[in-house]
Parts: sequence; structure tokens; C-alpha cells
Amino acid sequence: MQDRVVVIHQPDFIPYLGFFDRLLKADLYVVFDNVQYVRGSRAWTSRDKIKTPKGEKWLSIGIKKAAYGAAINEVMLRQDFEWRIHHMNLIRENYRKAEYYQEIMPYIENLYSMPCERMVDFNLKSIRMLMQLFDIQIETVMASSLKAGGKSNELIVNIMKELGCSCYLSGVGAKDYFIATPYERAGIEVIWQEFEHPVYPQQFGKFIPYLSSIDLLFNCGIEKSRKILRGKI
Repeated sequence: MQDRVVVIHQPDFIPYLGFFDRLLKADLYVVFDNVQYVRGSRAWTSRDKIKTPKGEKWLSIGIKKAAYGAAINEVMLRQDFEWRIHHMNLIRENYRKAEYYQEIMPYIENLYSMPCERMVDFNLKSIRMLMQLFDIQIETVMASSLKAGGKSNELIVNIMKELGCSCYLSGVGAKDYFIATPYERAGIEVIWQEFEHPVYPQQFGKFIPYLSSIDLLFNCGIEKSRKILRGKI
């Protein structure tokens, strides 16, 4: 097996900084697009947060009602532009006085102008936009293009085996359902992400962590944001 470091994660919408911290430490990103779409409080694939004068505010993607158990790559976007316009208005309203608004806003406008039918495609466009802004290059593979089967830990192990890779970088949230035995049997090393959220200049009072990465970019700009993400400031 190769010792390349692999990240396997759902294609979240305009993800927070910890998402990109993992990509910086990996050689391959497997987009978990064929696992079940999760609704409710854990639904980071269809929403994320920005900061407003009143605190956190959710940006939720407009999606069509999906069947129970539908995979992420089966969830379709609403084709009206109301939710896109709503997002754009919220972003403009809350970041127009941010120091780097003029630098970042054209990227956001370009993202929301792109036609997409599936949520996964829109999310991947947001991830690629942020990867470009953060200067992250990493090989990307769609899980749906692989033959690996199974559930939970078994599925991750089978993906790693199919890729011929032996080092899996996991977020700490996976510890709740992690079972070590399948990885040990397959000879796969599991590395747990150690991410300390950076504190940076932010609008509207007390610092709030774990927002969408666009918050850092609007407040600090491209060049400084790249350094902050890498712990160089």
C-alpha cells in the first residue's frame, strides 16, 4: 500500500476552516458524495454560518424535497433564484464594510451565478473556489466513482483498500462512531486531526469561531488568510 494521506469527507457547503486544514495535510481528498444526506442540526452539506451584528446567521441552500435515505449526490437544487438572491443579499449586507469585501465579493458572485442542478455540484464549486483562494492543490476522487461497498468504518476501509492507501486522516467528530478493528486488520493507520481554530480580526464584536471560511477571507483578504490557515500568523 502507498503511504499517501487520504481525507474522506462529505462535500460540505462553503466549509469552515477545519475542512481546509485537513486538505492541507493530505495527498488525496475522496468526496463522500454517495452517502446518505443528513438533515437537521448536522446538515453541513446544505448550510453554513456567517456573522452578523446579531450573531451567527445560517445560509441554507434551496433544495427540492428528497426521499428519505437519499444520497448526497441525489439531492437536487431548487431552480428558482430566490435562495441565491437571499444568500447574496445577506452576504452583501453583512460584509460590505469588511476590509476585503471588494477583493472577495467577485468570487462569491461568480459562485452564485453558476447553473447547477444537483446540490453536490454547487457545493463542489464552493469548495474549489475556496481551495483556489487558499492556494490548496490536492487530488480529488468522487466516492461514487469507486466500487467500494459497506457502511461506516467498513466503507472507509474498503475505499482505502481500493485506492491502495494506508494512511487515513479523520476529523475528531468521527470518534463517536469509530471502531479501530477494521482499520487494524487492513493495516491502515488512522491519524486524528488536531485543529486549533485561529482567532483573526472580525466584525461585530466578540470573535465567533467555526463560521464559513468566507468570513476569514472577507475580513483578512486572500494573502493573509492563506497564512492564517497555515498557522503562519
